[in-house]
Amino acid sequence: MGANDPVQQTPAKAGQSTLRCQTGFGNEFASEALPGALPVGQNSPQRVELGLYAEQLSGTAFTAPRAQNRRSWLYRIRPSAQHPPFSRIDNGLLRTGPFDEVDAPPNQLRWDPPGLPAAPTDFVQGLMTLAGNGDAGAGAGIAIHLYAANRDMTDRYFFNSDGEMLLVPQQGTLRLCTELGVLEVAPREIAVIPRGLRFRVELPRGPARGYVCENYGAHFRLPELGPIGANGLANARDFEVPVAAFEEREVTLELVTKFAGNLWACALDHSPLDVVAWHGNLVPYKYDLARFNTIGSISYDHCDPSIFTVLTSPTDTAGTANCDFVIFPPRWMVAERTFRPPWYHRNLMSEFMGLVEGVYDAKEEGFVPGGASLHNCMSAHGPDAATFEKASAMDLQPQRYEATLAFMFESRNVLKPTRFALEGGLLQQDYHACWQGLQRHFGRPA
Repeated sequence: MGANDPVQQTPAKAGQSTLRCQTGFGNEFASEALPGALPVGQNSPQRVELGLYAEQLSGTAFTAPRAQNRRSWLYRIRPSAQHPPFSRIDNGLLRTGPFDEVDAPPNQLRWDPPGLPAAPTDFVQGLMTLAGNGDAGAGAGIAIHLYAANRDMTDRYFFNSDGEMLLVPQQGTLRLCTELGVLEVAPREIAVIPRGLRFRVELPRGPARGYVCENYGAHFRLPELGPIGANGLANARDFEVPVAAFEEREVTLELVTKFAGNLWACALDHSPLDVVAWHGNLVPYKYDLARFNTIGSISYDHCDPSIFTVLTSPTDTAGTANCDFVIFPPRWMVAERTFRPPWYHRNLMSEFMGLVEGVYDAKEEGFVPGGASLHNCMSAHGPDAATFEKASAMDLQPQRYEATLAFMFESRNVLKPTRFALEGGLLQQDYHACWQGLQRHFGRPA
């Protein structure tokens, strides 16, 4: 689909377990939950049909180039300006750049997964910041959070004024009820919620756990394909966008926002998800990672892991990302005469890794689903001792990596851990030991 093609589908109702979606990436979408609610031929009529209010949500400056400009027009029961003043609430374990709580160590870091909460905890309450860089106010950098939740956000709504949110579930399904409609995202899928969009999170299949990349910088977009050509990696047609579905509730609710690094809240007497129709290209979306078209070597050696990039947030330095979202999915490994696990490496870019399921091929022990690792700028890393010995002696037959899914948030700036990351009890104190058993083989024939 072209970037300017309008797309419409049959509307869905909020809360459905089977949800219809529109498809495409960067399209001009349009959807209405009630016939005639969407104006035709203009954005802001003198009187909108059905007594609705017209409101624009802008995700970029008005004068951003057309290809990067993001905005949507919403037609809602009440304008979002109708709320009392916000007041500060406790941030819990949520932190925002600049990250200066503790000194960032040059060491390799790895964390155990967080346990599921014992007390009732919703998605916002269950956010825990591990690391980040940049400055939300300056519009550059990222923050990396874990989440662990066990209850729905029934009468609580949230929007993030600091950045868009890339959600990577590891356990349990998230139902994202947003101003533009409803998406469900499960492990092996991802979802992105734009900056400023109001939503709440339900847990239709019980407790949930996973990862969040909060992006302060340029919007995530599909990477350029270069010599790969016109097709491959994540294809635009496989991204899903909700259809309009509104809530008409008049009860006392709480609206929470993350603004300038802190959480603020106010009381509302109606649901903020009262958008009956909308059109535009600033939208929430989801993607099934199983649809990623994996590219790899069919002769010898590894291509750089950039060939596994699903989404990228670029900077003004060409080819150097504010954040790349990279996955390591099920795939064939057929390279001849090649050490097949990832090579030993020191990288200008900082690498945060998570594991959704299975085993990562460079670390068969210690790196478990729901856990994480961080190898910052020039932090030496690579296969542990056991993996090196096994891979150096293996018979190089075609090999299928099955039932595995690891991912990486890679950033051009150092990812600085929070105090919780270093002192909260999840950090593995002996991670460095996995390389200490590497033997000296100098002089041994190849």
